[in-house]
Amino acid sequence: MATNDKTRKAARYAVPVAVAGVAAATVAMVPAFANAGSPELPKVTAQQLIEKIAASDVQQFSGSAKITTDLGLPSFASGLLGGGGGVAGGSADPREKLAQLANGTHTLRVAADGPDRQKLTFVDGKDEYSLIHNGAEVWAYDSKANEVWHEKDAGAGGAAGRDHHKTADRAGASPQQVAKEVLEAAGPTTEVSVGETAQVAGRDAYQLVLKPKHGGSTLSSAKIAVDAQNGVPLRVQVLSAEGGKPILDAGFTKVDFAKPAADTFAFTAPKGAKVTEGTPGGRGPGGEKEFKGLESFPGLEAVTGGAGAEGPSKVIGEGWSAIARIDTGAGRGLKDIENDKNAPKEAKQFLDSLGDKVKGSFGEGRVFSTRVVNALITDDGRVYAGAVTKDALLKAANADR
Repeated sequence: MATNDKTRKAARYAVPVAVAGVAAATVAMVPAFANAGSPELPKVTAQQLIEKIAASDVQQFSGSAKITTDLGLPSFASGLLGGGGGVAGGSADPREKLAQLANGTHTLRVAADGPDRQKLTFVDGKDEYSLIHNGAEVWAYDSKANEVWHEKDAGAGGAAGRDHHKTADRAGASPQQVAKEVLEAAGPTTEVSVGETAQVAGRDAYQLVLKPKHGGSTLSSAKIAVDAQNGVPLRVQVLSAEGGKPILDAGFTKVDFAKPAADTFAFTAPKGAKVTEGTPGGRGPGGEKEFKGLESFPGLEAVTGGAGAEGPSKVIGEGWSAIARIDTGAGRGLKDIENDKNAPKEAKQFLDSLGDKVKGSFGEGRVFSTRVVNALITDDGRVYAGAVTKDALLKAANADR
């Protein structure tokens, strides 16, 4: 499929530039919840719909959206999403706020005017949190705490500017590029089709449906609602193989493709607000890590050994059923912590929350499960993880040599 100058131009913007990873892709694609009907539209093939998405050159819009994410995270993991988490920038730091998109329901206002101006505002409850990218400036404001986070020339460097900008580029950034990369990555393991038409935020839309061709995945399908007129993705739903609520249901409830007013992206720190300047490299003033995951549990740092920092040691399978194996090389296993009378109680509580003990050709270990991901942590420190069922995970670990 040919890529024209307009497509390349559209692929350069993100909404907003400081949004990290999947959150960036989800917000940029701003889908919706309920279909108001099934409008009659000209028939299109999946390939034609993909081309329509790739050819879209929409760079200006504003509207409101909701994002609901239900990953099935246990309470201890949900506690890591926001609420401090060791983020040095305080309550206004984007890393803390955007991590919250991984759990629960959030109401948002969004606006974009090309690659240099974007704004996202959380409007959960009476308090607001805004993230604004305007040229070389990125601002974030937490109205409840009256705190401001600021970074200048975010595209050139800085923790939540440079790193999040790179992440957004890797994730595809724009709605068009995100959808295009998802489809390209689908490959031979995915069945791609056009589903029923829909009406999303008052606009007629086609629905592109992606399903795994083989069993073993925790995901049953992904649906992308595409504006029938301009090709912009309007909704994304990710459905679980177990049924129930969608894993991700994110979308526009209102959208306008007119150019937003220039003052939409203007920001001045309120009088008396605490202002924190972003620091380079994702570290705090003293050089400490600003956000910690598993290593924040006392006693587990020796087990994880910084697992994942250099990527997986091996990928087993492909597509929807791919499993990453990470060899931590930590030299200490889960059993060491279980048998260590001096191990902090927090570490043992974490181990108990992982789930049932398992054994097989891989040895012994524990399985950590969510609605999306199953992860096996073996007693000798290996980690197997993927969006696959527990049975598929254990089968792959047993066969791995």
